[in-house]
Amino acid sequence: MDVLCASCGAPLPASKRCRDLFDELSAYTLTRAGGVFIHQHAVDAYAAQHAAENPKPIATAAGLIGLYLLAEKGWDGRRVQRAHMELGNRMKEWPALPPPDGRAALGVADVLAAPEGIERDRRIEEWARAVWASWSREHARVAELLEGPYRLRGQ
Repeated sequence: MDVLCASCGAPLPASKRCRDLFDELSAYTLTRAGGVFIHQHAVDAYAAQHAAENPKPIATAAGLIGLYLLAEKGWDGRRVQRAHMELGNRMKEWPALPPPDGRAALGVADVLAAPEGIERDRRIEEWARAVWASWSREHARVAELLEGPYRLRGQ
């Protein structure tokens, strides 16, 4: 019997959690060669999509910052990872961002349904962009953070 993930709506066998699907995806993304580091986009998409499960604001805020840098600035995962490290070392306070009312059109289960390789990598980016789109009411706030106290060096 399937249950639905409360955060993303993914159908899950009763014995699985959505986090199990993400762990499976992580095993895949961490083996992908190349300098773009697609894993970072998956981490950010999952964190933002599952914001209601995150007890600390840093997970959601950092996820949204990463999605912003991908969707609005065109940054690859390696560059986003460096931005996260910089902000993590500098920032002591992270804003609490309430989850959106609606869900993104894609979730981790949709990504795993795509064949491994270029198709799945493309689906990860589509998922990340869909999650970013679902947070539209916070887009301006995230952009303002990166223009103000969260401004990245060399941006």
